[in-house]
Amino acid sequence: MKLFVGKTALVTGAQRGIGFETARAFALQGASVVMTDVNGEGVKQAAEIIEKETGAKTLALASDVSKSADCERAVEETLKTFKKLDVLVNNAGITSDNLALRMKEEDFQVMLDVNLKGAFLMAKAASRSMLRARGGRIINIASVVGQMGNAGQAGYAASKAGLIGLTKSLAREFASRQILVNAVAPGFIQTRMTDALKDEAKARLLELIPLRRFGAAGDVARAVLFLAGEDSAYITGQVLAVNGGIYM
Repeated sequence: MKLFVGKTALVTGAQRGIGFETARAFALQGASVVMTDVNGEGVKQAAEIIEKETGAKTLALASDVSKSADCERAVEETLKTFKKLDVLVNNAGITSDNLALRMKEEDFQVMLDVNLKGAFLMAKAASRSMLRARGGRIINIASVVGQMGNAGQAGYAASKAGLIGLTKSLAREFASRQILVNAVAPGFIQTRMTDALKDEAKARLLELIPLRRFGAAGDVARAVLFLAGEDSAYITGQVLAVNGGIYM
């Protein structure tokens, strides 16, 4: 039995990686899926792949989450196409790693704009229809780095730590209308970035992870589905760590 038949999920940053796998996971469980990304052509192709594989209805939108108008339009198009919005997954994010003393102010700011402000703007836009419906789920993709910090990632860590605080505040504001707001904090997930690391660097990272392996995007997607489903109906304002034990 598919768990999300009749539901609509909107996933930001869905062209590839965690966003793509999350959108695909919802589609496999029967949901209609809206996929947004700053790369409009890329997310369109990603949506076509998912629709062909799963038979689910999809909608692909070019959208910059750091812009309020784009966030409002994404929600409007979702409601126009599917008449409802049940789940918002704030996955869009960027990083620009550097030591704090070398980090440019504009690089720090753009991480805050996309990773933190973008989630706020999307949640604000999506919450209106959820408040009217008296129900919904908002799931923010944070990071283990936002919990424990990491040298060379001051901006990224600050934005993700802020996202955790935003999650908890929104959970308190929306609880009376049965809108549950939670976060997933992935650890080191196997991506093109980790694939490009030298063997010595990979070995050093793996030594820090008790499970001795990198996570997969699907590991994160399954955590998101749990928080979006009925089995998590009494969970809000929480951070679900998917990190192989690197931070406990």
